[in-house]
Amino acid sequence: MKALVALILLVQLPIHKAVPAAPPAPLGCDDPESEAAAEVAVSYINGHSHHGYKFALNRIENIRVLPQGLNNTIIFLELDLLETTCHILSPTPLANCTVRSFTQHAVEGDCDVKLQKLDGKLSVLASKCHSHADSSEDILRLCPDCPLLASLNNTEVLTAVTAALNDHNSKTADAYLRLLEIGRAKIQYYPVHIVSVEFAVAATNCSAEEAKDNVEACQLLPDDQSNFGFCTATMVTRPSQDLRVDCQLYGHQVPTPDIPFLSQDTSAGLVPSVVQGFTSHNLRLSHNNPVASESSSSEFPTFMLSAKSVAKRAVAEVAQHDKVPHPAGFVPPPPPCPGKIRHFKI
Repeated sequence: MKALVALILLVQLPIHKAVPAAPPAPLGCDDPESEAAAEVAVSYINGHSHHGYKFALNRIENIRVLPQGLNNTIIFLELDLLETTCHILSPTPLANCTVRSFTQHAVEGDCDVKLQKLDGKLSVLASKCHSHADSSEDILRLCPDCPLLASLNNTEVLTAVTAALNDHNSKTADAYLRLLEIGRAKIQYYPVHIVSVEFAVAATNCSAEEAKDNVEACQLLPDDQSNFGFCTATMVTRPSQDLRVDCQLYGHQVPTPDIPFLSQDTSAGLVPSVVQGFTSHNLRLSHNNPVASESSSSEFPTFMLSAKSVAKRAVAEVAQHDKVPHPAGFVPPPPPCPGKIRHFKI
């Protein structure tokens, strides 16, 4: 009898079904985890770029997180970057590099980056970037007298770079410098005709005096002695002529992730960007991490929405919130993406 009662009571006990855990909330573009991933991505991009200038984060446009198992996720980022004044060879940490102002004819980089977060550690699997300068119309609308970026193979630009480098080498007792690449150039036509140039240089195994006798014998220093530098120059041609040059050598630096020196091919004399004729430095980077623990395919998912699509979706979501009655004082949450603009929008 007791066994029967116990069985009846057991049958009457409520059965608690396991409730599946709710999926995690979508990661917002300004969440700390998103910003940490973006910081790793920007460092990787700068570390694998061999031309032009370092880029700084301006905005996280979109983020997607795909769980891969225990403590393993894949993260896709869309990033807007802005060009800084630090050349890619400069040992200056990115945090100390100044983002070029809008009136300096800013250059924006658009990047898709694939990362893996494994056991709490972030690593980049692949990245694709391209860049473009702000439109001339936008610059002239706000600053009619601001000079615009010139093509790097413009005759006046080449003349100014050659004159500046010759001027520096003729006035120094130090190493003879050779051009690596032209980074930027601007031409002002009125009221004074001025050509402004920026270019990267490298020291050779000759002194400037020795180079006068046989410049062809002067070779770039080997990697273990490499000494790169950066020059700025302005050449006035009208109404009078004037040339001002400032060259700074960085000294030999041991490469670190934030000090990405030129590859062996480039330091050995790769044709500089001037021949490629870019209007401005182009962050045309497509890179896979060969040591990544996950397949480093450069393919990015089709659901990586464009910035415009994300913005339209965000506006639609806010509009939908406005149609639903809410208590007095209710403030709808901001859309998770795109994130805040850190500098300015191009």
